[in-house]
Amino acid sequence: MSNLAVLPIIIPLIAGIIVALFNSRVTITRTLTKLLSIVSLGVVSYVTLVVFTKGSIVLETGGWVAPYGIALVADPLAAILVLTTNIVAVACAFYAPYSLSLRQEQHYFYAFYFFLISGVSGAFLTGDLFNLFVFFEVLLMASYALIVLGGEKIQLRESIKYVLINLFSSILFVTAVAFIYGAVGTVNMAQIAERVQDVEQGGILTTVAILLFFVFATKAALFPLYYWMPNSYIVPNPVVSALFAALLTKVGIYSILRVFSLIFIHDTNLTHQFFIWVAGLSMIFGVIGALSTNNIKLIIAYNIIPAIGFIIMGIGVFNQDALSGSIYYLIHDMIIKTVLFLIVSVIAYVAGTSDLRKMGGLIHYYPLLGWLLFISAFVLAGIPPFSGFIGKFLLLKGALTNSEVAIVIITLLSSLLILYSVMKIFIRGFWGEKDESGKYEKKSIKGFIGPIVLLLAFSVFLGVGAEFIYPSIESISAYLLDPQLYIDSVLKE
Repeated sequence: MSNLAVLPIIIPLIAGIIVALFNSRVTITRTLTKLLSIVSLGVVSYVTLVVFTKGSIVLETGGWVAPYGIALVADPLAAILVLTTNIVAVACAFYAPYSLSLRQEQHYFYAFYFFLISGVSGAFLTGDLFNLFVFFEVLLMASYALIVLGGEKIQLRESIKYVLINLFSSILFVTAVAFIYGAVGTVNMAQIAERVQDVEQGGILTTVAILLFFVFATKAALFPLYYWMPNSYIVPNPVVSALFAALLTKVGIYSILRVFSLIFIHDTNLTHQFFIWVAGLSMIFGVIGALSTNNIKLIIAYNIIPAIGFIIMGIGVFNQDALSGSIYYLIHDMIIKTVLFLIVSVIAYVAGTSDLRKMGGLIHYYPLLGWLLFISAFVLAGIPPFSGFIGKFLLLKGALTNSEVAIVIITLLSSLLILYSVMKIFIRGFWGEKDESGKYEKKSIKGFIGPIVLLLAFSVFLGVGAEFIYPSIESISAYLLDPQLYIDSVLKE
């Protein structure tokens, strides 16, 4: 049973090697990618079911008992995020053949796609800090290849910035791991959590906490460390942009959630209040960025930043309602950001431009696409009864319980402006008189629509079916508030 924990990592890793072997035969590669993505989703669904019915799955690799060996921990938080990752991955696997050029497909897109999923899954499942660093590097190496796929000048320019920022944060990450090993004598997260309260080197631990937060905040694109993200996320192929938006920043925010709910929990007055203000500033500056541009892809990219702010707000408030809201919103945002990136890429394709000022009247040619965007805007902004509303309601309830009135006001205003920023695309791009000049030559978008509809349907279900999903989310937040449960499951005390 414990071997189930490694399958979400191994299956995409093996799948990536298999599709690389058939790389020149694109039709076979596409079919294998779709099939293996579905297999991976099926296996992960079973692993998640086992975790929620029988408890956390801990794999001690090589037979070395934790904390001496490498531990993989499929606990409820990791399982639900790996499941969401695979749902996104399946949709992108079916979308990719319509989005990519033949040249891009033949330059190992499908192999690096699987390696990215393997790295993300490993980051969610690893039980020690050093291997969190290792899996970060795995997913980053795959992302380096994907961001330059196509070889355009703007991609190369943005990729240099992307690589340099991540290399710098990786250096800080491994330095922080070395410091914490020197202080507590282990990198196993459960044992660190057990020992950290007894360590007298408070200065070193504070330094490590600051370093780790800086590393994870950079990867999560929190204020003021988000400057590298918006342009980097819009220059790759649209399916790559969707994968990046759904997964990469979320690994950073997961790491903050894990580390600051398990290890650095003994003096939360300063750290968690700091999180709340960083969250508020992320919301404000993210929304300002979204409102300041007429590039439809940049509008969606900037909207990643306030979403990360909503999630970090729940971590800062740190009660059960707020943590439930953070987890719910995290899952919701992984899905809806994928949907929105895929939708705006189709809009740019049919309009021949990403500039909103050069669009208008698209609803007459592509009504389904327009209404999918309309619904997605409501889901993103948190209009009842959609999933964004469930997450934000829990976040606001938790914040009001702790009398955090200022962040509640910022959250509500940000939500209204987020709705406006996306509805601006609908109003200016789709609404208006029919263009009779022939500028919008009718293009087939059938292949694009299927994955978008399926993901959006799942996102809508997260909202209207909240009564089925919320109990599981609530159990995860209760689990996070009692770190001893994680420690006992890994160290078997």
